[in-house]
Amino acid sequence: MEQIKVDSKSLFDFDFGELNKFSSKSDLVPETDDCYVFDENTTRAILMGFEHNLKVFINGYHGSGKSSHVEQVAARLNWPCIRINLDGHITRTELIGRDTITLSEGKQITSFQEGIIPLALKQPIALIIDEYDAGRPDVMFVIQQLLEANGKLTLLEQNSVIKPHKHFRIFATANTIGLGDPTGLYHGTNPINQAQLDRWNIITNLDFMPPDKELEVLALKLSDIPKDTLKSMVTLAQLIRQGFINGDITILMSTRNILNWAQIYFILKDIKLSFDYSFLNKCDILEKHIYEEFFNKCF
Repeated sequence: MEQIKVDSKSLFDFDFGELNKFSSKSDLVPETDDCYVFDENTTRAILMGFEHNLKVFINGYHGSGKSSHVEQVAARLNWPCIRINLDGHITRTELIGRDTITLSEGKQITSFQEGIIPLALKQPIALIIDEYDAGRPDVMFVIQQLLEANGKLTLLEQNSVIKPHKHFRIFATANTIGLGDPTGLYHGTNPINQAQLDRWNIITNLDFMPPDKELEVLALKLSDIPKDTLKSMVTLAQLIRQGFINGDITILMSTRNILNWAQIYFILKDIKLSFDYSFLNKCDILEKHIYEEFFNKCF
């Protein structure tokens, strides 16, 4: 795949010099979201990953747009992407590959079927590892090979070593920074081996958007809903997030939650019932009065 030089200002709202962009799209290039609002610090970190082959780890609250940030940068660079989710059930053989038995001319033949990592490693692909802090130890040590300076992958099953393609890139996203989850909000996450965490060249934190930016995004995506209503939704989300930071409540409202709430509201035309369906009914019953109070302040 051929790359061309483009000015970063033509793709983003800040100057990062010249960028390399593939001249054509493949089926693995994410769809461009024209409404997407980029966080400058996070975008700079991701661009360094693409431009200089650095390993980038992004942490932050759920729904803050960590994975979509990488995908939307890749979309503008025409860079193919693959996302895998370390949900605790992903095994080493699923990542690396396994021996399979096939029939050829009536005979059973054993052949090695490569997993997602060897396939991605050989191509100009950005590999995004979601829920990085939920991976099993055996899986994490497979990934650790990719974080070495040369990034080569040793396949013991094949007695072979795979050298990464010059345009292979790796990113990870997680809700924690790898030190465990003291809040209890992200059950199932694990502490990350510090020797492995040190191998990530860049670690950046992505927080929720400022209220004015969040409102701007919602207004673009939800043009059928009055802006005053969206503004009150954003204000409520801010109150809930502040209450979470203060330790008063245990569930916070993400931008994803607001979008879901707005979609249900558009169907029901009932702001309170749609709030209950989309958010309140999953909250601790002992804390519901706090969320109700926040709601009444905004509506």
